[in-house]
Amino acid sequence: MKRYITLLFFGIVNILIAAGCSSSDDKGPEKPTEPETLAPVAIEKTNSTKIYVHYMPWFETNESSADKKWGYHWTMGNKNPNTIGANNRREIASYYYPLIGPYHSGDKNVIENHLLLMKYSGIDGVLIDWYGTYDVNDYRMVKENTEQLIAMLSKVGLEYAIVYEDRVTKNVVDAGKAISVTSAAKTDLSYMQTNYFSNANYIKINGKPLLLNFGPIVLQTPAEWTNVFSTLSAKPTFLTLWDQSVEAGDNASGEYSWVYKNSTYLTNWYTNTKPKLSVAMGSAYPGFKDFYAEGGGGAAIGWTIEHNNGATLDETLNLAKNANLSYLQLITWNDFGEGTMFEPTVEFGYNYIEKVKTFAGVKNTESFFADISKLYNLRVEKKSSTDAQKKLDQAFNYFVSMQPAKAKQVLSEIK
Repeated sequence: MKRYITLLFFGIVNILIAAGCSSSDDKGPEKPTEPETLAPVAIEKTNSTKIYVHYMPWFETNESSADKKWGYHWTMGNKNPNTIGANNRREIASYYYPLIGPYHSGDKNVIENHLLLMKYSGIDGVLIDWYGTYDVNDYRMVKENTEQLIAMLSKVGLEYAIVYEDRVTKNVVDAGKAISVTSAAKTDLSYMQTNYFSNANYIKINGKPLLLNFGPIVLQTPAEWTNVFSTLSAKPTFLTLWDQSVEAGDNASGEYSWVYKNSTYLTNWYTNTKPKLSVAMGSAYPGFKDFYAEGGGGAAIGWTIEHNNGATLDETLNLAKNANLSYLQLITWNDFGEGTMFEPTVEFGYNYIEKVKTFAGVKNTESFFADISKLYNLRVEKKSSTDAQKKLDQAFNYFVSMQPAKAKQVLSEIK
């Protein structure tokens, strides 16, 4: 009897050991390692000028839109991006083609790509073209895309400010959404104060949040702007377009220059207007060639500034350097309809952001732009792979923490 009990005991032990081994062997594939979260690190550069870039968050694709149609800014009046040419490019309303193809501005992969390219070119922040809070035309979509962009800016370590289009206020009133243009603007400004101005990475100048206005176009008197700002806890550092600050009166803190006809206008503004301003933001651009007439989007602007293989950008960056600017706006990251884009294109590659990088005096001269594009391409190619996406998250974290060599290594391991 004792012998039977002993054999039974050892038999149970062996079964338990075997079960334990079986359980260990049947775990299946290991879960992907969670990416290490790393804080953003500022890029090292020698130029103290704050470099910002004007950004359009208004692009929509047939996959992102509620009506499954491509947005106006890819189609204008007569282009159909569903048509793909022999060169494997979609038909879009632009003379130039984005390197990553036409996109939805709210796509997180697109935003990640844009912001990393900006960071590595020495850009400090984004000036977002903004159409307010009302659900009129495509304004709601622009607001939603803006807030997708804002959500990632702090992760990358970039700043931002709003460029308000006061022209929208008339459309809001005409749509019956507000009783007056000033009340519409007050609603928009109140929203900015609550949701944007207090953010740690919102651009502050002289201790106050920066606000640019593309105009004024509708609110053209100092009294109107005094009324608009009256509900804010403090007036922002408010910049109008060049030579239009008189329309805002004492509400204006200064002006910013833009792109127009030729560099003579920019030279004159630097020489004659800038010295009189408390805050002056200069501009640099690669060219201007609008697609409105050809795209059936309205009348042509009426003048062109040729890109001249990068010579136009060289000239305007040199003017900015000689003007000893505290703040510079690059015009623009992605206005494809007017041909002013710094965003990499099929036609110009990374040439324009390489020039910005040189202007900024980025200390690490090695280029990582192609690697950042590889990250985007892998995001799209491996969209169904959780394991690959976690590795790409790790590459992103290495990029933002200024460890590009480690990011490249992670990217090379994804097959």
